[in-house]
Amino acid sequence: MTILVTGGAGYIGSHMVHELTGAGERVVVLDNLTTGFDWAVAKGAPLVIGDTGDQLRVAALIAEHRVDTIIHFAASIVVPDSVRDPLSYYRNNTVNTRALLEVAVNSGVGNFVFSSTAAVYGNPDKVPVDEDAPTRPMSPYGNSKLMTEAMLRDVGAAHGLRYMILRYFNVAGADPKQRTGQSTLGATHLIKVAVETALGARPHIDVFGTDYETPDGTCVRDYIHVTDLALAHSAALAHLRRGGESGIFNCGYGHGYSVLNVIDAVKRVSGRDFPVRLSGRRPGDPAAIVADAARMRSKLGWTPRFDDLDTIVAHALAWERRLDGIRESTRKHGASA
Repeated sequence: MTILVTGGAGYIGSHMVHELTGAGERVVVLDNLTTGFDWAVAKGAPLVIGDTGDQLRVAALIAEHRVDTIIHFAASIVVPDSVRDPLSYYRNNTVNTRALLEVAVNSGVGNFVFSSTAAVYGNPDKVPVDEDAPTRPMSPYGNSKLMTEAMLRDVGAAHGLRYMILRYFNVAGADPKQRTGQSTLGATHLIKVAVETALGARPHIDVFGTDYETPDGTCVRDYIHVTDLALAHSAALAHLRRGGESGIFNCGYGHGYSVLNVIDAVKRVSGRDFPVRLSGRRPGDPAAIVADAARMRSKLGWTPRFDDLDTIVAHALAWERRLDGIRESTRKHGASA
């Protein structure tokens, strides 16, 4: 049987595909290449270019490859963009996922692993936040993901689809083997932006909000290495295959760093100083959000390998330097980059 990875040419999805193919799994990727790259897909995993909302195409793909599991990454993910254009987020993240779930049920897919987000918690009452905390999203992005969580629970109850909902905290870093990493032009991930600034690709970095109730006034986040996140998905899939119950799991390390902490780490690891511009708050940003990941560790046996901010930054820096060569090569050969 085969695993369908939606968004498998994107940042997190491409890491997952490398992890799965390296473990000997049969994988097929569905991606519309809006933010993904064909060269990021691991060799041996066929890439189908298309949308998760195209039910006829998805149904044919599932039948052709005998798909029994879907790992669903495809989504729009930029919080400020979702505030400016909520309807596009509800279409891509909620409506298209509803279409995908319908095809999955009708095609007899048994397992579904969903890429959710810590944004469903909003500003939590206590930090670290566990999976039973109230969900109060502060953005359409968070709402769109929470709606899918509700659909999954209802579909699971009605049709027996077994699912795992993984709520990501802040994903960062790159493949230690330098096969893939965050490659989207204009990406808004803090570590990505700081690394680009350190290497001269941006004139400065903006810090949005310096008056939060945090130790240095800037937002605090739990940064998880993208490889550890891929390993969390593998643990979630193994759990379902063992007959484990559906569930919700936080994916984070359990400790946070402020925006200024991260900028200092990038300066330290890169050995370069760069301009930092202080700006006002952005809509939709909670002050601090850090994972209580005890459930993931105890119930799924997940053990992080890269729980170190400097390591995460070092891998991101190495990828950014390698990315220049990849972009040059793809320009010469006419591929997307």
